[in-house]
Amino acid sequence: MASIQEPEVQLAQRLASNEKPIRTKAVKKLRKYIHVRSHIATGGFTGEELLKLWKGLFYCLWMQDKPLLQEELSNQISTLIHSFQDIDGQLLYLESFLQTFKREWTGIDRLRMDKFFQLVRFMFRQTFEMLKRKNWESSAVARFLELLTAHLLQSGSGAPLGLQFHTLDLYMTELAAVGSAELTADQNLIFIEPFCKTASKTKDRSLFSAICNSILSTIIDQAPFAIEDLMKELKAAEDSDSDSGQASEEDNDELNKMMSKPGNDSDDAELQVEDSDTEVSCDEDVEQVLQFNYAALADKLFEFASRSSTPSRNRQRLYKIIKVLRDLNEGIFPQDEYPEEVSTDEDDDMFGSRKMMKRGGGHMEDNNEGVPAAKKSKAVLAMLSNCGTGR
Repeated sequence: MASIQEPEVQLAQRLASNEKPIRTKAVKKLRKYIHVRSHIATGGFTGEELLKLWKGLFYCLWMQDKPLLQEELSNQISTLIHSFQDIDGQLLYLESFLQTFKREWTGIDRLRMDKFFQLVRFMFRQTFEMLKRKNWESSAVARFLELLTAHLLQSGSGAPLGLQFHTLDLYMTELAAVGSAELTADQNLIFIEPFCKTASKTKDRSLFSAICNSILSTIIDQAPFAIEDLMKELKAAEDSDSDSGQASEEDNDELNKMMSKPGNDSDDAELQVEDSDTEVSCDEDVEQVLQFNYAALADKLFEFASRSSTPSRNRQRLYKIIKVLRDLNEGIFPQDEYPEEVSTDEDDDMFGSRKMMKRGGGHMEDNNEGVPAAKKSKAVLAMLSNCGTGR
């Protein structure tokens, strides 16, 4: 008599089927299976069981053609993390994903790589969404960062360089997309601390450069946008407090004026719509960014870089970054050091993304209207960097 296969093996086989209808049904069935089993008191998954399921999910995406269907499937796979009842199951699902991708990464051909890049991005996006739903609880964030370090950043993690680099490229963008409106500067520092620690001790020059370029340089490049964003929030809060204090005295007078002037309602409404449209069009061109306390980040980097175990090459570059961060805290932008005439196409490789933020007449040089001004006074920047809320 043939032995009965485990449910995970059966689901994995169906997920990897050559027939799309079978794969589609298997994904739906897997979602229900995870939800039901994780809610049973004696239930829960083992790491071995989730590895079997992830092998099926990996080849489910492998078999899927057409970009839109690949995106839909990647979204379905990544949102399975929310079907688990508790943080233990959710992090185990993420860990099994990382283990599977480390094992299979080198076997992905060039034509299929884009859809797996997309799944990695979606998995981190939904992981940040999971942490957001838990109100960024410190213990949950700490466990996520430990897992990330163990599987992607430690020297013995066995992570392929391509997977490491892609994770570094998407990390700041996806974290900002999910948490920029809520996370404080202190919390953001916690989220990048593992990268700072790795940069101070790794002997892998490629990984060190990737961390500097994708994490630390991104923070510096986005500083003008982050500061402008914070200034807008502070001004909005100030205006709100001012309006609430005067509302009780002026509401009746304003209402009488509006009622005594027919036609003003429509004019005011049109004006408000125009103002609203203008604000939206300006904000749409600026991506979401994270707030940082540049002095605190510089101190943290110095703490790691000054250790005797830090390779001298790493220490030298980190000290340069620390100086830039401390300058930012004092209101000095790194672009100020570049001469105005150095802005030709031949210098793109030298200045990278900072070239687009070089200032002219107090504003960043960009063809897009509504981009915030980069030049702020030292006093204002010092006030912002020491803001207690971090937002």
